[in-house]
Amino acid sequence: MLHVRSIWNGAISFGLVSIPIKLVNATENHSISFRQIHIEDGGRIRYRKFCELEDREVSSQEIGKGYEDADGTIIPITDEDLAKLPIPTAKTIEIVAFVPEDRIDPLQMDAAYYLQAGGAPAAKPYTLLREALKRSKKVAITKYALRGRERLGMLRVVGDAIAMHGLLWPDEVRSPEGVAPDTDVTVRDKELDLADALMDTLGEVDLEDLHDEYREAVEEVVAAKAAGETPPEAPAEEPGGGKVLDLMAALENSVRAARESRGEDAEVKHLPQRKTSRSSPKETGGKKSTSTTKKKTASSPRKSTSKTSQSEKKTATKKTAAKKTPAKKTTSRKRSA
Repeated sequence: MLHVRSIWNGAISFGLVSIPIKLVNATENHSISFRQIHIEDGGRIRYRKFCELEDREVSSQEIGKGYEDADGTIIPITDEDLAKLPIPTAKTIEIVAFVPEDRIDPLQMDAAYYLQAGGAPAAKPYTLLREALKRSKKVAITKYALRGRERLGMLRVVGDAIAMHGLLWPDEVRSPEGVAPDTDVTVRDKELDLADALMDTLGEVDLEDLHDEYREAVEEVVAAKAAGETPPEAPAEEPGGGKVLDLMAALENSVRAARESRGEDAEVKHLPQRKTSRSSPKETGGKKSTSTTKKKTASSPRKSTSKTSQSEKKTATKKTAAKKTPAKKTTSRKRSA
């Protein structure tokens, strides 16, 4: 890793063991940033800081911190005041417990940092803590102060280094109450089977293969406009796109598309057909279920009429098989009737 400037210097308090460390950012932001401009002439929009009492612009060196009291009075607070706070976490990452990693709710995860050993004397206790975390298969819960507030943290091993994830306090994580649908929904086994098939088809992915397509698209737009060319545009969406009219059909099509993209057989062979799932009753064995279905289907207000016509057809068929001439007489009788 290239040299990264430390954002905090202190020590890890591991019982009576003190490990000097430097805190460095473990992540970096690659997002494209934009400047605010005046639309009419393209001029830069800048924010300037003015003192209310002197009505003049002040530099960053002249700006400090202040706490506004309930009556509007500003109480100046200096960095020295914060550095001398009577708490052990002012310059120390205090380990308070060791817990299994699955005890930490991912919703609490915040910024990530690397803890860098502060010189040769810190190498041995740093390595001791790292190996202890590895062997215990646990993470360390810590408290530390950074940027004007005390925070929770989690120490874990990443490669040969110790990383710290900032954690939100439990009361900073909102309850999911009211987020889930409030209507009763029944998910059928066949729908779950299709969802499982789609998950299996998509499979796993190496996160290293994923990249920021949005940033690349923005870079193409910037490059095109800088060259005086027309920037690329997204293809027009098909009518009705994004509307799931039939969940089963959407799942089946998703499985086929995923298999085609992977060069596999796109036919969904082992999955049930949607027609069967809609209408077929439970089969009790062979032909019985089929005849039951026919009887239920035939039942209607005109039930007696359908039975009469079926018996007439059978009678006509028997007479036709015996003699051709009587069949014509039967037909003429029906017409005269």
